[in-house]
Amino acid sequence: MNTIKFEKGNTLVVAHRGLSGIEPENTNAAFIAAGNRSYYGIETDIYKTADGNFVVNHDGNLKRIGGENILVEEVTLSTLESIRLFDKDGKKDRADIRPCSLNNYIKLCKKYEKHCVLELKSAFTDEETQRFIDIIKEYDYLENVTFISFKYDNLVKVRSIVPDQSVQFLFSEVTDEIIEKVIADKFDVDVRHTALTKENVEAMHNAGIKINCWTVDNKDDAERLSSWGVDYITSNILE
Repeated sequence: MNTIKFEKGNTLVVAHRGLSGIEPENTNAAFIAAGNRSYYGIETDIYKTADGNFVVNHDGNLKRIGGENILVEEVTLSTLESIRLFDKDGKKDRADIRPCSLNNYIKLCKKYEKHCVLELKSAFTDEETQRFIDIIKEYDYLENVTFISFKYDNLVKVRSIVPDQSVQFLFSEVTDEIIEKVIADKFDVDVRHTALTKENVEAMHNAGIKINCWTVDNKDDAERLSSWGVDYITSNILE
C-alpha cells in the first residue's frame, strides 16, 4: 500500500496524524512513514496528562484506537505509553503502536526535517502553554511549528508568549465574523475543505490569510483546491 499522488502545484501537503492512511494514527509508525515521504509537514494532536505532561492523541480517550475506555487527561504519560493500540488489521500485536509524548513527536519531525502542525486539544492554561513551548524550544524547533486549535483562546495564549508564532484557527464553516476576527488577530486558518470556494479562498488571500484545509483524501478535490491556490492541504493518504 502506498500514498495517492496528485498534482499539487504550489500547495504544501501535510500528513494528517502522521501518514494515517497507511499506519495507525498519531503513532511513531505514522510519523516515520510520513517522514520518509515528500510531505512538507506532519500534523498531530496533544492533550495534557494527569502528571503534567503532554500526550499525542486525537479523541482524548483510547477507546476507538486501543479498545480501552481511558481518558488521557486522567492518567499519567507513562501509563499511556504502556498501552498497545490497534494496528490497521485490528490486532494489538505491534510493540511500536502506542501513544507517545510531545517530545517524541517533535524529535521525529526534526529528524526528518518536517514542519510540525500541532493541534492543541485541551483547554491549556497559561502555565501549560509556556511549558509545551519550552519543550519545543529545547529541541530548537519552535520556528518549524504551526499551532492549530478549535479553541481560539489556546492560540491567543501562544501568541501572548511568542507574538510572531505561526498559528491557524480551526473551523468548519467560513463566516464573516470568523474572518474579521482572524484578520484582527493576524491568525491564519485551517478550514474544513468542503467550506471553501474559489471566491472565499481569493478573499482570504487578499486579506493576507494563509489557508490550510482538512481533511482531503480525494484526488480530484485536492487538485481543485490546489488550483484555487490554497496554501496547505492536510490529508490521510494523498501526497
